[in-house]
Amino acid sequence: MTDNLILELQNIHLRLKSNDFEVKILNGIDLNVVQGKAVAILGASGSGKSSMMSVMNGLERQTEGSVIVAGHVLDNMNEDELAMFRRNNIGIILQAFHLIPTMTALENVAVPLELAGINGAEEIAKNMLVDVGLDHRMDHYPTQLSGGEQQRVAIARAMAPEPKILFADEPTGNLDGKTGHNIIELIFTLRQKNNATLILITHDQELAGKCDEIIHIEDGLIVDEQNRKVAE
Repeated sequence: MTDNLILELQNIHLRLKSNDFEVKILNGIDLNVVQGKAVAILGASGSGKSSMMSVMNGLERQTEGSVIVAGHVLDNMNEDELAMFRRNNIGIILQAFHLIPTMTALENVAVPLELAGINGAEEIAKNMLVDVGLDHRMDHYPTQLSGGEQQRVAIARAMAPEPKILFADEPTGNLDGKTGHNIIELIFTLRQKNNATLILITHDQELAGKCDEIIHIEDGLIVDEQNRKVAE
């Protein structure tokens, strides 16, 4: 892998069995992502973009091909090794917030850090919640937070370990337009602050245009690739 590549997909195929049928999800994906870039994967529902993200971060095993992330070949790892690798290198933000309802905002961010054995987990979590504008909501539970606030907690949780790569899959899908805009601005600001690579899954052309590169996917294939530098 070239020194400045953070992620490499080599001839990725994904096929899933459903009853007596085999469903082809990804059909030969080749992709290189340069460290520090923001890359949008753009496609309609059912195009394979979310499955592609799951293969990238090791949550889904490809049927064929190879995945290399931060110099590590994910194909060679077992489930425990993959979980450890994600913990140390990858942050994931999903459309659903997946907060633990019995934990406060602070606990939702701090506990994963504590489980990872990171020193000063609570202080890191507090600082992260300040960064996302929730210093006044640290002791609140998810049911006491708005949708936008819950997504901010999820972003803080994903960014707190300072991951090398941040994956965001339709992160504004459950939010209204104004709140969604604010969340996207927050993700880009934090990503730049931490010098993280961003992989953004979306169907929104305008949102994709904020990224350095746009990858178009259709029927499990990259059909068009644009290296679009966003205007300063």
